Order: sequence, then structure tokens, then C-alpha cells
Amino acid sequence: MKLRKLGALAVVSALAFGACTQGTPAPSDELGVITIGPNDNVHIAFWGVLSGADASLGQDSLDGAKIALADHDGKFRGHDITLSTDDGQCTVEGGAAAAAKMAADSTIVGLVGSSCSDEAVGGIKAISDAGLTTISPSNTRPALTSPDRGPDYAGYLRTAHSDAFQGKAVAEFVYNELGKTTAATIHDGSAYAEALQQVFADEYTALGGTIVIQEQVGKDTTDMTPVLTRVAGANPEVLYYPIFVAAGGFITDQARDVPGLENTVLIGSDGMFTPDFVEAAGPNAEGMYLSSPNFSAFQAGYTGFLEKYQALVGSAPISAFHAHAYDAFNILYAALDKVAVEADDGTIYIPKKALRDAIYATKDFQGITGILSCSASGDCGAPLIAVYQITAREVGGQWPPEAPVWP
Repeated sequence: MKLRKLGALAVVSALAFGACTQGTPAPSDELGVITIGPNDNVHIAFWGVLSGADASLGQDSLDGAKIALADHDGKFRGHDITLSTDDGQCTVEGGAAAAAKMAADSTIVGLVGSSCSDEAVGGIKAISDAGLTTISPSNTRPALTSPDRGPDYAGYLRTAHSDAFQGKAVAEFVYNELGKTTAATIHDGSAYAEALQQVFADEYTALGGTIVIQEQVGKDTTDMTPVLTRVAGANPEVLYYPIFVAAGGFITDQARDVPGLENTVLIGSDGMFTPDFVEAAGPNAEGMYLSSPNFSAFQAGYTGFLEKYQALVGSAPISAFHAHAYDAFNILYAALDKVAVEADDGTIYIPKKALRDAIYATKDFQGITGILSCSASGDCGAPLIAVYQITAREVGGQWPPEAPVWP
């Protein structure tokens, strides 16, 4: 299929409410019903970081959603699908602002996003209270899908893995594969980074390793010498800093200039899995490691997806969660297909609670990231984690890394 820029998505069926007949009344639903007139578009919203140093994370996922949209021809039973975007800026405040805007839009039927865990923390209450449901392709903070997360998260699910798995995987790689017994961590105060480095620390300690120091920087910090000097004083064999592009680039660029860190193993995670990070880090990125989804373990359909991505974007994927966004969009689409009611005049009714329940009921969904089933607390992802090493090839401008070094 020739890919084109589409502003649409949709879905319908009447499996949950019976076949349509002339004069079909709008279904009742405790969270409300969205009415899509005969000449109206079906409105899906994407929200996530689309500006600043971390824009590649959101853009990569948006492109994955666009490919899913194109696979459905951008229409639903004659209705165009409008795919709108809101920039959450990878911050709590940005997520809150984007969510407030979307919650006030009575035309939105469902959402894909957010990109960063901070955005979800800031915005999910407004989304849930509005009766809307969102599926994140890249939020990985464990607490977002904790069984005791509370009613504010009723409208939240994700196709991304939980960092409960990623932190454990990195700890096993460091202790068992590299054979390193001392490590330091740095986080940036974000919900994502703070939680991930702590999971790593806990799992690494349980394996027998020692965490010699845990430090924090700001996302806008540029001079990393003071924190790196403190880290060097603790003499770690490994420095793990699962943060984002800008601060991660500064740490990587400056670490080798700090006495005591010349040979320390440097490791980041999926928040830096982008050529933007390698460019920001410069030559010192060579040899370091990044954990990420294990792309080599994805389903057979991933190869065809990559061809579509190349055709749409003109490059290989620029971050880690493009396929997760594709799956999130298609899970939403399938749920819409189960609950939407269509009248003879083309009007479509989307009952919000029924849609939310249908998404949570997703079972054995044939995604390209895996065979996906959603838990009662919103985890739908396949926790397939790998570690990749940055080589001269990536520093020279080629992306992504060709194959994982572990497992």
C-alpha cells in the first residue's frame, strides 16, 4: 500500500449491542456516549513528546500509529479518521496541559499515548475522569500499572513493557554477563528514570552486586563534572543512567574526562535509544550499552512494518516504540469494532465504558511486538528486553544497532 499522510482512524460494529436496525437508538453507557454524525470524522488523539531534545521518542511512536492508520485506509465505514496530536513535552506539566485539552474535546473516541511516564502522571486523571481511555506505547514506569494504582488510572493501559522487567534485565546483564560487582546510578528525577534505576539497584543487590552510590541530575543540567566526580569517588565498575537524550548526552560526553571513570562501563536504557542521543554524546558513546525492547524477538509482521516505516519516514525507526504504537492503535481499533453501534443513516455511537472494558478484555491479540493480552491493571505488553552496544557504526551515523549483544 502506498503510504500517505492521513488524518484518520475508525471502527465500528455492533457485537456488543446487537445488529443495527432502522431508527437504532443511541446505547446507554455510564461514562457517556460519543455520537459521530453521518458526515463526521472519527477522532483519535495521539499525545506525547513532539518537541525538544526527546522529540524522536514521540515522533517515532506517532509514525507507528500513522502506519496502523494507513493499514486501515484511514477510514471507518466511509468515515475518515482524524488523528490529532498534542505535545506533552515529556513533563508532568506538559502532560497535564495536553490531557486537559483532550478531556474537553467531546469528539475524541480514544487515545494513543503518552510517550513519557511523567506525561501520564500529570494527565491521566483528567483523561480517566472524562471517560476516555488511552494506550501508551512507551510509558514504562512500573507504578503506572500497579494493581493498587487507584481510580485515577482507570483509563490507562500500555503496550510498552514495565521497567520491573527492564531493570531486572539490566541487572542480570551487568552481574551475570559482564561479571561486574559494583555499580553506580544516576537519574534525572523523572518518574521513568527514578523508578528504573531503583529497580536495577534492588535487583542487582539481590544478585550479589553492590550499589556504591546513587545520584541525581536535572533534565536541563549541562555541566556533569560535579556529579561524575562524586560517582568516580565511589569507584564503580559500571555507571547506569537510564535518563533522556539531553542529560544522557552530556554525561556520556563528559564521563571519560573525569579521573577514575576512564574505564567504567556506561549503560543507558530506552529513553536514549535514538540516533539523537548518539549525536549528542559524540565519540564517547562508542562501546557503551543501551537496553531496549528486543526487536529481534518481535513477530514476523515486523519486517513488513519496517518496510512501511521506511516508505513513510524515509529512514529506519528513530526510537524504540514505533511497533508498540502500531499495536496500541490496532488494539484500540479492534475494541472500537466490538462496541460501536451504527445507525442506518451512518451515525456511529461509541459507548465509552463499553470501549474501555473491551480494551481491557483484549486477549491473545496478534500484535507485531508479541501476542498481547491486557491485565486488569492495564499491562498489555510483551516484556522482551535486550541490550545493544553502540559501535563505531552507530557513532558514524548509521542506526539502529544491528543486533543485541544480550541475550
